[in-house]
Amino acid sequence: MPVHNADIAAIFEEIADLLEIRGDNPFRIRAYRNAARSVGEFGRELKVLIESGAELPKLPGIGADLTAKIHEIVTTGHCATLDKLRGQMPPAITELLKIAGLGPKRVQALNRELGVATLAQLKQAARAGRIRELAGFGAKTEQRILEGLALHAEQAQRVKLAVARQYAESLVAYLKRVPGVEHVVVAGSYRRMKDTVGDLDILVTAPPGGTVMERFVAYDEVREVLSHGETRSSVVLKSGLQVDLRLVPAESYGAALYYFTGSKAHNIAVRRLAQARGLKLNEYGVFRGDLRVAGETEESVFAAVGLPFIAPELREDRGEIEAARAGRLPDLITLADLRGDLHVHTKASDGHNTIREMALAAKAQGLDYIAITEHSRRLTVARGLDPQQLARQIDEIDRLNTGLTGITVLRGIEVDILEDGTLDLPDSVLQRLNVVIAAVHGRFELPRRKQTERILRALDNRYVNVLAHPSGRLIGEREPYDADMLRIMRKTKSRHIFLELNAQPERLDLDDIMCQMAREEGVLVSINSDAHSTFDFANLRYGVGQARRGWLERDNVLNTRNIKALHALLNAGR
Repeated sequence: MPVHNADIAAIFEEIADLLEIRGDNPFRIRAYRNAARSVGEFGRELKVLIESGAELPKLPGIGADLTAKIHEIVTTGHCATLDKLRGQMPPAITELLKIAGLGPKRVQALNRELGVATLAQLKQAARAGRIRELAGFGAKTEQRILEGLALHAEQAQRVKLAVARQYAESLVAYLKRVPGVEHVVVAGSYRRMKDTVGDLDILVTAPPGGTVMERFVAYDEVREVLSHGETRSSVVLKSGLQVDLRLVPAESYGAALYYFTGSKAHNIAVRRLAQARGLKLNEYGVFRGDLRVAGETEESVFAAVGLPFIAPELREDRGEIEAARAGRLPDLITLADLRGDLHVHTKASDGHNTIREMALAAKAQGLDYIAITEHSRRLTVARGLDPQQLARQIDEIDRLNTGLTGITVLRGIEVDILEDGTLDLPDSVLQRLNVVIAAVHGRFELPRRKQTERILRALDNRYVNVLAHPSGRLIGEREPYDADMLRIMRKTKSRHIFLELNAQPERLDLDDIMCQMAREEGVLVSINSDAHSTFDFANLRYGVGQARRGWLERDNVLNTRNIKALHALLNAGR
């Protein structure tokens, strides 16, 4: 059975979930969660390395035992530890953990007291009002569970972009090896860099009579063939992801790529422009009567309807067509524009590498500077730093900078915003830092007014530079907390504070709508990896993709500046 890094990570996550429901050793649980993250974010397929006989790289948090389990999963498709745990608990009980408001202790209580072991049983118990009767739950928790179930049902068929990428890249590489194949490209929401993907739409150009469709349905990761035709086939992969393949002639390639990239709303709006010019636009080309006037390239399609090329990330019918007609399309930021990363963790808190190792990895990615921003002391589960520990790290960074070339390490902290809006560390230590990132890590359920006032008060601190992951969302797991983002943005602007776009694939926070709002409000955004290992700098690509969806240009992003300009901006509010 084919195994991707995402599959290994999912097994480790499920083991951690089952151990947590069982009440196992928290250090063991954390080890599996850390391993899942390390494997899931590693840039090369571990299966390929193992099958080639290469020694696995030293991944953060993965020792001999977990390395052996990786080999077991790759070679057998199973993990004996997971099989044993599944045998001890009701099937699918870990699905309950995906519902907002349910942690391991509550899942355990629901199972013990009400016999709830499936999502259907959970929904039935909530609708019957039986959950509110349990100690520690109540009517509000029951209502949040019902809302969480509705959200889960809505998002269940979508996967995070970074996970979809593993399956997409493997399949694209496979199809490119088919004789006669010229173009292979993934269209749809994947190409538009949406944070989640429902399925994969792949376009291929190849001469007629080839074997691409036969090779596609014979791909070794296919679980089910939904349809198999000469120009279109659909399959479901063993991961559960549906893939549609379309074979198009070269003269229609641009039109098909445009059409299947979407979005639907954007396509409808452009089709109206074509109709106003007496043209017909579809996946085969742009036609005047029976004459094809464009279609070989996307540029020709846009030109035929009087528009310049519009980047895929903008195609959501959110003003891009009007901007294109007026010559006001943004010159979107690229990954190469980033000069630094202002949110990085090390072994001093919950990271996996030393400061020096993180600095050298950032330099290898082409960055000029990073800020080391450990968690503050309140976050004990992440081994947050107290003032004395932070002071020692400040001295360590100063010493390290004297021996580094080509990269500068900035002194920083990710300081918790407490419930009353005060910060978790005193000003006496914050004033020694180059970068102070303020973050909400708890009490997400506060009412809108209290949550907003809490954040606004934190932003009044003269040493705060950046508001981290501003909405608090976790994609598919936790909705954004309720806060007045417009007031928050306007406060950041008045205080010369910046908003983070956290590039972790499970966050991508700010979302694209909020990025566009920040741009309109004149608030700079900082695209940060929130790196916890040397591999995590690769996640910046997803942050840049989200920024592009939010219309951000180079000048809208804080960390496109050189170090001198950066210091000037960071000090402006102090």
